[in-house]
Amino acid sequence: MDSAVPDCLVTDWDGLETGLVLPAPKDRHVLAAAIRCQAGAIVSYNTRDFPESGLRQFGITAHHPDEFVEHAFGLSPAAVGKAVRDQRACLTRPTRPVDELMDTYLKPGLATTVAALHDHADLL
Repeated sequence: MDSAVPDCLVTDWDGLETGLVLPAPKDRHVLAAAIRCQAGAIVSYNTRDFPESGLRQFGITAHHPDEFVEHAFGLSPAAVGKAVRDQRACLTRPTRPVDELMDTYLKPGLATTVAALHDHADLL
């Protein structure tokens, strides 16, 4: 991950974790890291674990990955298409045809993402 996204590692967040209130204390480190790096959003399949009441004061919102990709697609279909192409190019053992990759995206609930990608297959 560090080589693919050089700025992805967030450090020095642990001092923030103590005062944070979330339904699951085990998720406080995620919010602390988001605060430390001044993120505007947390992307999680478990958005229930990041209620607006716990995030609002920090200017952070929580989004399901499908919602996040849908928003990104609305901003730049070409950028999302490139990200999918790049991800697919990394899958070498075994390689994945586009339809198989789309099936992989459906399993965790990325139906909106898959629909958008099917409508723009020329980007893949």
